[in-house]
Amino acid sequence: MIWLVTSICIQIICAVHVIRTGRNQIWMLFIFLFSLLGCFAYLMLEVMPAYWGNRHLRTARAQVAGKVDPERDVRRAQRDLELADTAANHIALGDAQAARGRYAEAEAAYRKGLALGPGNDWGTQVKLAQVLFERGSSREALTLLDGVPEVSRGSEWDRRGLLRARLLADLGRDAEARALFEDVMSRIAGEEARCHYAAFLIERDDRVRARQVLEEVEQRARRLDRTQRVAQADMYRWAGEKLAELRRASA
Repeated sequence: MIWLVTSICIQIICAVHVIRTGRNQIWMLFIFLFSLLGCFAYLMLEVMPAYWGNRHLRTARAQVAGKVDPERDVRRAQRDLELADTAANHIALGDAQAARGRYAEAEAAYRKGLALGPGNDWGTQVKLAQVLFERGSSREALTLLDGVPEVSRGSEWDRRGLLRARLLADLGRDAEARALFEDVMSRIAGEEARCHYAAFLIERDDRVRARQVLEEVEQRARRLDRTQRVAQADMYRWAGEKLAELRRASA
């Protein structure tokens, strides 16, 4: 009985805190649905300062917040846009919509931002090319990407190179795409490039090279901590499943 009363009191305290501080009301659902576990999640991920030095806490908070309130960034961008119809706010809305997989809305926002801006916004032009690719307009996306001035070799150069490789693959220019994939994945951080290349190879029925690439992903994933793996869990799950299929096929 004492445990039940204590649990209810803690839930009420947390609920009152949500209301008084103006936090997202969806936390009320978690608090009352999951009892003390919901309260603990609220305290650890919402109340505790986001600027604490523990990067694992910051990562966990961002991941859970994204699941609890996936529309948060979209709403914030829309509010900012209502206050000021600027190029930067349209681009921010495009970023938020693209992150949610709403590529038509992202395309419209990026185009508006480019139209309002002073010109030569090459970063946004690359983002527009990305969402055009996601919408199936690879030819237009490649034309747009070709119009962007070259940058010095580095992370941005590699990111554009990966997009170009995917565009070339989608357009059936396999030899160019393969050479670019091989070049980019040797430098780019993370396993995204390897996974895209493996998918390309599987589609072209080059199972031997696809298995080699996915085995590299598997080996490198073992050196990551849990937080890093969880951040891209779907990608690593896909890689593991495809690697298992390739191994069974060659057994």
